Amino acid sequence: MTYNKIVSVTGLGGLYELVSSKADGGVVKSLEDKTSKFVSNRIHSFSHLESIEVFTKEDNVNLTEVFLAMQTSNETKPNAKVDIKVIKAYFEKVYPDMDFDRVYASDMKKMVKWFEILVNAGIEIKATAHEEGDEDSSEDKVAVVEKKAATKSVTPKAAAIKSGPAKKINTPRKMA
Repeated sequence: MTYNKIVSVTGLGGLYELVSSKADGGVVKSLEDKTSKFVSNRIHSFSHLESIEVFTKEDNVNLTEVFLAMQTSNETKPNAKVDIKVIKAYFEKVYPDMDFDRVYASDMKKMVKWFEILVNAGIEIKATAHEEGDEDSSEDKVAVVEKKAATKSVTPKAAAIKSGPAKKINTPRKMA
């Protein structure tokens, strides 16, 4: 199991491995209890951990970078169920560039919980390596993100309707 197959599913707690995907959803396997189930994308949305970004005071960073800072830190990792002040103090030491005005307390708790799940599942936290010499890698990332955002907001049925043949609409003409 690799980090790039790990997803978060809206409406479901925890993290999941995306086993397979279909047009109307995907089969996911829980990292906590190892159960598999089909999840419909009509009800739920999938977010790959690699595509999640965190607000910072400068440019946004990938969640992987925050996880790596948590992994290399000597600070005692708080439990996700402790007071938010403790979690915020932890992130102020581990990742001080985080924009604490825009990153919600619930997001910080979720990061701690997700990190615990990844560590307990034995998943190596790393971003997908991009090939060297790829000059347009940052532009490609933006295009991929924009493409994902565009396709995510359109349901498969709506996409089929939009991509169908153009129909001629007959409108009555005015006689002069």
